Amino acid sequence: MLDRDGFRPNVGIILLNQKSQVFWGKRIRTHSWQFPQGGIDRGETPEQAMFRELHEEVGLHPQHVQVLARTRDWLRYEVPDRFIRRDARGHYKGQKQIWFLLQLVGHDWDLNLRATDHPEFDAWRWNEYWVPLDVVVEFKRGVYEMALTELSRFVPRLDARADLRADQRGRYARTGPRAREGNGHNTGVESPLRSPFTAMELPPGASFDPDPHTNFEPASDDKP
Repeated sequence: MLDRDGFRPNVGIILLNQKSQVFWGKRIRTHSWQFPQGGIDRGETPEQAMFRELHEEVGLHPQHVQVLARTRDWLRYEVPDRFIRRDARGHYKGQKQIWFLLQLVGHDWDLNLRATDHPEFDAWRWNEYWVPLDVVVEFKRGVYEMALTELSRFVPRLDARADLRADQRGRYARTGPRAREGNGHNTGVESPLRSPFTAMELPPGASFDPDPHTNFEPASDDKP
């Protein structure tokens, strides 16, 4: 289902734990990390699609989370032609997304990467809010920065250090022009942050990769 400009409606999910850290998932069989996301089916509202994707990708149900905020408008990114099927080129351009900020009110053990027969992730971890964007596939980085920035004011602050972390977004190393909402252009963004991740128990079926690297394979939900 594409709009008249060739963008597929989609939702993105930023899931917080009680420490205001975010769920960070490793794409199955790649070294690319990202937030949960997925397409909006015909007849679904963005919120309905978000709850469906939340269960399909990380095994959570509505009672496990509280919705804190969502982006006001669609955020768009284009998918490079090399990742688009030949028969879809000229019609499909990329994704337009509504992003949701969720608070986990359940427990870590409620997460399950094998909730369906078609898992999207094979590992996950909690990360500081300003995630290292250099491990995100390049053409999504601009939208990630926009979503994180717009929703950051709704993140519960536990102490004064949280406000300092928000300033870190201004120190992203920029490798391309800034993405603008709705125009399909993307930002190459890298973060200087390299904080070690806290060891944790992984959900059933997951593995842990402590040294992720950029991978430019598109997610299955980026394909037309």
